[in-house]
Amino acid sequence: MPLTFSLAATAPASLETPLLAVVLPSEPTLTDELTALDGLLHGALMRTLARRDFRGGRDESLLLVGGEQGVQRVLLVGRGTAPLSRIGARRAAAVAARQAGKLGTGALHLWLPGGDAASVEGLVIGAAAGSWGYPDLQTPPPERDRRARVEQVTIIAPDSEAARAAFAAGVAVAEGQAIAKRLGQMPGNYCTPETFVEVGRDIATRHGMGITVLGRKEMADLGMGAFLCVAQGTPQEPRLVALEYRGAGADQRPVVLIGKGLCFDTGGISIKPAPEMEWMKFDMSGAGGVMGAMEAIGRLKPAINVVGIIGSTTNMPSGEAVKPGDVVRASNGKTIEIINTDAEGRLVLADLLVFAKRYNPSIALDAATLTGAIVIGLGQHAVGVFSTDRTAADEVLAAGEAAGEPGWPMPMWDEYREQIKSDVADVKNTGGRAAGSITAALFLQEFVDGFPFVHLDVAGTAYSQSDLGWIPKGPTGTPVGTFVEFVRARART
Repeated sequence: MPLTFSLAATAPASLETPLLAVVLPSEPTLTDELTALDGLLHGALMRTLARRDFRGGRDESLLLVGGEQGVQRVLLVGRGTAPLSRIGARRAAAVAARQAGKLGTGALHLWLPGGDAASVEGLVIGAAAGSWGYPDLQTPPPERDRRARVEQVTIIAPDSEAARAAFAAGVAVAEGQAIAKRLGQMPGNYCTPETFVEVGRDIATRHGMGITVLGRKEMADLGMGAFLCVAQGTPQEPRLVALEYRGAGADQRPVVLIGKGLCFDTGGISIKPAPEMEWMKFDMSGAGGVMGAMEAIGRLKPAINVVGIIGSTTNMPSGEAVKPGDVVRASNGKTIEIINTDAEGRLVLADLLVFAKRYNPSIALDAATLTGAIVIGLGQHAVGVFSTDRTAADEVLAAGEAAGEPGWPMPMWDEYREQIKSDVADVKNTGGRAAGSITAALFLQEFVDGFPFVHLDVAGTAYSQSDLGWIPKGPTGTPVGTFVEFVRARART
């Protein structure tokens, strides 16, 4: 069953719910509203706080049992010492939703005493993150062993226009992240380039967007030799999908979002080691992020024009696959010496960046699980942000911070460009191990012409190979939030 949300101004003590999650700060004290709720618990909340059994630390939770009717359970969730914020609310709500899933209550009411409109948005996004799952390919357990999935989340907040707008925004982002995460979690034999066509057409139909779909022949006609060399080792049809959202006049230059969509990456002839290669199904996370962002934008309807472009294929070894030492020509005429066939995402993005120019962008942002080097440098907690335009980079960094997808600015000095010079072509597709994420970004810059450009390397943040506590291992939804926040901020100016 799909997850559904509602917004209610009901007093918490008068609720009928199997589970009420109350988000509290560090070292909480009883307020009048909490005292009213405590009456249903026969003083258990007061005793719990007095004994400091619950101290409100970040991600801390404690379950209190209520009556058979009304509020049947109260889950206390800590948000720590940080000031009240959308990001803190999101994390606490995710913890609550995960606990609700373990309890099998099916429904969840969320309440953040003293919360503002921004916290309402955070609660929605967090609850969606904490309750998200992909059970599609698993055999359900016997009925007696099943626990109900969270299917209904109600946010308790005072009724106001600001709260309603924040609630709608939260639902939009949550639905966009759900699309990105579903695409990411799907195995490579289920999520194929054609899947992106199907999802793109569905988004376009529901939100009245224009859509362009190109296959191998159309891309060959455009001279996309960089993209197509990656696809020449697979019989699957490669796909370029472009979605056009028109929220402003035709004379307004659009924001262009670009995503790498490698549905599976073996490395090609430069094949990857076998251990953990199964995680390479997530090499389409940039494209999934673009699709998710376009879903959210279609729901939010900001007064701005946005184009989302993804390029999708698989990188496979075969008798037809591109080889190290080969030279290919991108659609802007530049030749590329292939040093390592596992540096394939930048080849796809090169032709997408050239393709983006036809839309006369005000700015282009790309997201890609591009390099292992960025994971070594920044780990799982920060997106690598690359741009030769400091103003544009700062704008993206601010969007990522607001979305809870923080980034870190990386250098793009000309000194690094020496590493991608080729003896036989205009440029090499890799500059070696040293500064690998930087030389990859500089490679992409070779295919940008006439518009500001920011590259997001999300290899460490788009998915997690371990449980992060507040969200499970697997897809995180990054960079949907950053893309959406960037567009919303641009629409407000």
